[in-house]
Amino acid sequence: MLSVIEKVIFLQHVDVFAEVPTEQLAYLAAIAEEITVVSGDEVFHEHEHADALYLVIEGSVRLHRNGDEIMTAGPRQAFGAWALFDEEPRVATASATEETRMLRMEREDFYEILADHVQVTQGVLKTMVKRLRGLVEKVR
Repeated sequence: MLSVIEKVIFLQHVDVFAEVPTEQLAYLAAIAEEITVVSGDEVFHEHEHADALYLVIEGSVRLHRNGDEIMTAGPRQAFGAWALFDEEPRVATASATEETRMLRMEREDFYEILADHVQVTQGVLKTMVKRLRGLVEKVR
């Protein structure tokens, strides 16, 4: 199991939190639960209630819908990020392709951090805006 300090160091290298000041990452590390999923198991299923973000420590997770692969998340990648901001059901299924260690952040805990720590809120919003701009650029 990772210590809080090890989680902070890990979070420094995850794109979703790239704009969050390092000293603020400790708050996020404190709510991040470490879980392990064995190969072939589902992390979540399409149409399920979305309630958490996942960050791959080691291993990989395949996101797919109707048999079509959307992406594979590997070490230091996040998936399910929209669950932190949107209560709509999941749009894909996530399955471990090998034994995978992850951090899981639940929406309710995340909201409490955002409410109390404006620098975390600003950092996450900056990253999300960059992602949206990147999507817009791809469409042009």
